[in-house]
Amino acid sequence: MNNRNPGLLALAAVVLALAACSGQSSETTDATEPTSATAEPEIAPAAEAAPAQAPAADTAVAAADSTPAADAAGHPGEETYKKTCAMCHSTTALGAPMVGDKADWGARAAQGTETLHKHALEGFNGAKGVMPARGGNPSLDDDAVKAAVDYMVGQSK
Repeated sequence: MNNRNPGLLALAAVVLALAACSGQSSETTDATEPTSATAEPEIAPAAEAAPAQAPAADTAVAAADSTPAADAAGHPGEETYKKTCAMCHSTTALGAPMVGDKADWGARAAQGTETLHKHALEGFNGAKGVMPARGGNPSLDDDAVKAAVDYMVGQSK
């Protein structure tokens, strides 16, 4: 079964369950026809419904690492990038520069590392887009944010 809209499937299961509990079917019956008390309506299994997904910002807050510990690749900002920053910087959401885009990052890097860190920590509304403070994850400490910025700039040279 294709679960493109798990909310609709869940709603249908609830409606069917309520109809079964009330003893009424969804079909119109003639008042003179006897109803069978032993017939059970078919109910779609609710186990097929996909779990609801939290909004991206909530997911980022719950999943992000708050410390810039070095990962297997050795760069302390890579994990933070993957868990928080990649949501925008791998898709250009909110006008974010894609990691690896030398022209877009070059113009930003020309402002200096201190400016990039400040924009990432405090947030920034620019001509090309919006940078939410700490990438939308308030649990990130300053060092984790700075390391992620440094990682993205280093990947975009």
